[in-house]
Amino acid sequence: MKNLLWLSILVVTVTSCDYFKQEVSGNPVARVNQSYLYKADLNDLFSETSQLEDSAQLVNNYINRWATQQLLIDRAKVNLTQEQLDEFEHLVNQYKIDLYTQAYKNNIVSRELDSLVSKPELLTFYELNKENFKLNDPLLKLRYVHVGNNFSKLNSLAEKLKRFNKEDKKELMEMNIQFKSYNLNDSTWIKRDRLLESLPILATQSQVLKKSNFAQLQDSLGVYLLQIEDFLDRNDTAPLQHVENTIIQIILNQRKQELIKKLEKDITKDAIKNKTFEIYPQQ
Repeated sequence: MKNLLWLSILVVTVTSCDYFKQEVSGNPVARVNQSYLYKADLNDLFSETSQLEDSAQLVNNYINRWATQQLLIDRAKVNLTQEQLDEFEHLVNQYKIDLYTQAYKNNIVSRELDSLVSKPELLTFYELNKENFKLNDPLLKLRYVHVGNNFSKLNSLAEKLKRFNKEDKKELMEMNIQFKSYNLNDSTWIKRDRLLESLPILATQSQVLKKSNFAQLQDSLGVYLLQIEDFLDRNDTAPLQHVENTIIQIILNQRKQELIKKLEKDITKDAIKNKTFEIYPQQ
């Protein structure tokens, strides 16, 4: 509970830069002890479409909330120990430093980071780090067709699915209105769990999920024709296609860290050169 109180006080302090302002400047609209709220502080509350009644209520709510926060701050300054206040002051200052420096770094990164990752760079990284890309779930490349139990041209359909030449692909796509479901894109890896969601019958027929295997299954919902082109089991090395986006993010993050490190090094070097940064000898 005590830590929660400290955190609340810290957040309130950070979100209002004028809590400890003593002097009166501009047009004050409210005061709590020696802290003032000014008319200019209310400008961001309004939009061009604000109604007069809504605006008045908005201002009143804001002033009351501000006053409550000020009273809590003043009470905290009286009741907290000096050690606690010093700690919060340090945290607030560090938060400001982190906020400014991170914003500046992000600005530099967004402007100067090369976000293009070439295919050779992608492949090189993959080849050097294959051992780090192990599958947590089995993957398959396959094509399948699910038709009703009364489908009349089952043998012809099976032949087209297995052979799958250019003419077969065209004819299968023209027939797809007759299918209950299908997948003819066998160039993309699919997680086994996702496949089981589409074809629940495979939950009890997992033995058919083998590389270069054709299977014909049937239940009360229809007939399932499957041509498995490739299969990778758990703990096998993940294919490049499956981890490509992950690798791109890793490479970009490495570039970002290198860019930030160079920025920090250069800014310090320039400051020393321009004599805006000096380290005094210790006595």
